[in-house]
Amino acid sequence: MNNKEFLEHMRTHQYISKEEPILQKFYELSENARKITMELNNKYHTQEEIRNLFSKLTDKKVDESFRMFPPFYTECGVNISVGKNVFINACCKFQDQGGIEIGDNVFIGHSVIIATLNHDLKIENRISMFAQKVKIGNNVWVGSGVNILPGITIGDGSVIGMGAVVTKDVPENVIVAGNPAKVIKYIEI
Repeated sequence: MNNKEFLEHMRTHQYISKEEPILQKFYELSENARKITMELNNKYHTQEEIRNLFSKLTDKKVDESFRMFPPFYTECGVNISVGKNVFINACCKFQDQGGIEIGDNVFIGHSVIIATLNHDLKIENRISMFAQKVKIGNNVWVGSGVNILPGITIGDGSVIGMGAVVTKDVPENVIVAGNPAKVIKYIEI
């Protein structure tokens, strides 16, 4: 299975059974992601070098406006897409097998975790997984220490307060905070 076939499968299947051969692709992509992130995280790199490594990790060319402060961690890499003028701060962890889509002009703070997988609750199927894409709209600011759960959409122009746990979709142009994250203010535009 190549990366294109993997992405198509993940786009069209939310449940990944423990018997599916795609789990082998998970392991292959994980090995590649660990190799690239070890290079990214354990040596000084210019922003141009970081962009090149991130492009290799995601299997997509990122815009010249992309910026990152390593270290950065992911278990897959190829199911991340980023728009223009995206900044990812240090120590972020992306579990992207289910897909992470980041719009334009997005700022992601330190130590943000984005998850796209949940395991089956039945003990005999616990290795099986549910995959759900996370989508972050344009002009979003995700504060430090935020956790975004699988299947979440964050609307354009919103701000996620430091340490929030995002368990539900976030509308456009709001500030959310807390655990679970709740709307605390509407942003006038």
